[in-house]
Formats: sequence, structure tokens, C-alpha cells
Amino acid sequence: MQQNLQPVEQVPNPLDSRIIKTPSVVARRAFFYVQECGHLKAIGAQKTSRQDLPSFLFAVVLEGQGTLTYEGRTERLSAGDCFFIDCRMHHVYQSDQENPWELLWVHFNGCTSDEYYKLYAAQLPPVFHPAASAKFVSLLQELLRTNSETYADTEVISSGLLAQLLTMLLTANSLPEESESALQSKLKVVLAYIDANFTKEIRLDEISKRFYISKYYLTREFKRTYGETIFQHIIGKRVNYAKRLLRFTDKSVEEISELCGFHDQSYFAKQFKKAENTTCLAFRRRWRD
Repeated sequence: MQQNLQPVEQVPNPLDSRIIKTPSVVARRAFFYVQECGHLKAIGAQKTSRQDLPSFLFAVVLEGQGTLTYEGRTERLSAGDCFFIDCRMHHVYQSDQENPWELLWVHFNGCTSDEYYKLYAAQLPPVFHPAASAKFVSLLQELLRTNSETYADTEVISSGLLAQLLTMLLTANSLPEESESALQSKLKVVLAYIDANFTKEIRLDEISKRFYISKYYLTREFKRTYGETIFQHIIGKRVNYAKRLLRFTDKSVEEISELCGFHDQSYFAKQFKKAENTTCLAFRRRWRD
């Protein structure tokens, strides 16, 4: 097997989250199996060149731009584009120097991967832009979560997710994007959940998993709909709650900081002053006099 890997960056990229898996004998014989999967935020014009690699690669571009050279053609990709290739063929992919891309990707093989790829290649080009790119993002994120640790059923679940990915690839032209009304309804539910739990630690991963929506899609659409990021919304809710406690209770600033979900009093004071242009105690005096 000949493999030629030529990254432009020789130093490992700290923003490259990569999971490498070794399939079991059972997985090689019966399942689709993950070889590698990851999340990459490229630094500059990172380049990879390979051939004769027994693997299939699917990737979706989250942000930025780059190029893929495959089967003698070079195509430019940007946010929302996907590519699906047979890595036994010579291929080169490279992020843009000025606007490096961010990717979610999976290398896989096994079962009937080769036959699925032949069916795909007969219908669609290596690079495509699906109407429902968020669905591919969600599935790859689920693969990453599933393979971040190894359990007895990890390979079975991964095989099912890869089968789902291949089905989505073969039906990419007919996958509907989530309707605007359905999206708005989901965002309202997410907003209500945040508003009910803003004093607790809220992680984007947990929201994504709870409401079956990709982090990328959620952050983009939340900002577009409400004009602020999820983080900004949580901070705003906490500061408003702090103002009520400062005005209508005698609790100390330290107690209020904890009650509002800020477990670092100095960080709370910084965020409060940034929002109100005054200190907590000055605010209390002003509104109580």
C-alpha cells in the first residue's frame, strides 16, 4: 500500500480533534466501521495528498474555503459543501490560505461500502451542496460522540450511523431542509429551556443532543433569529436576575454571583459592569435610594 501524506503544517494543529479507531475482527467481517473521524479548524493552507488508501472519506465544510482535486478535477468548496470520495484514488484536499476551512469528517470502510460508493458515484459528483447540510452535520457529530469513548456496543452503533450516512448520500437530492416553521418552533423550545435553566451550567453539546439539532446549525440560526448568541443570551439573563436580587434582597454580591450561575465572583463583577456600566454595589445604592 502506498500512502503519501504531505501536510503543509508540520506542527500538529491544536484545533484538530481526531479520533482514530481500530476495528475488531467482527466489525471488519460484518459492519461498516469508522477508521478515523474528527473536527478540523485548519490553520492556513493545510494540504493532504493521498492514494491507495483503503478507505472512503466523507466531509462537510462548516466554515471557510478550500479545494479538492479528485479524478483529475479541482473544485473549490465553501460552507455547506460536502465531498465523498474513494481514497484508493489519488486525491488532494487543501484549505484556503486566507480563509481556512473548518471541517467535520469521517474515514470509514467495511461491509458493502464499495457497492454503496459505486451507486453514489453513478448519481452524484464527488462535491455536492445538499439542501439539508445540517442533517449531515448532526450525524457526523453523533459519530464523534459515539466514538469518543469505547463501549461494548460502540461498533454496532457506529455501523448503524454509517449506514444512515450512506442512505442520506444516496438520497441527498431529495432530503428536505427543515421547514422554517419547524425550525422556529424548535428554536422557541430551545429558548424556553435556556430561560428556565440559565442559572445552571448549560453546554452547547447538551442542548444539541437534547433537541436533536447540530451545534453549528443551532448557533447560526439562534443568532439569526434572536440577534444574539446563546452565550450572550445566558449572560443577559443572569445579569437581569442579579439586578433583581441586588434591588430586592440583602444578599451579598458573592451569594448573588452563585445564585445567578456565576461561580467566579470577579467574572460576575466584570460581566455586570460591562452590561450596566457600573458596579454591583453602586447599582444597589442607586436603585434603593
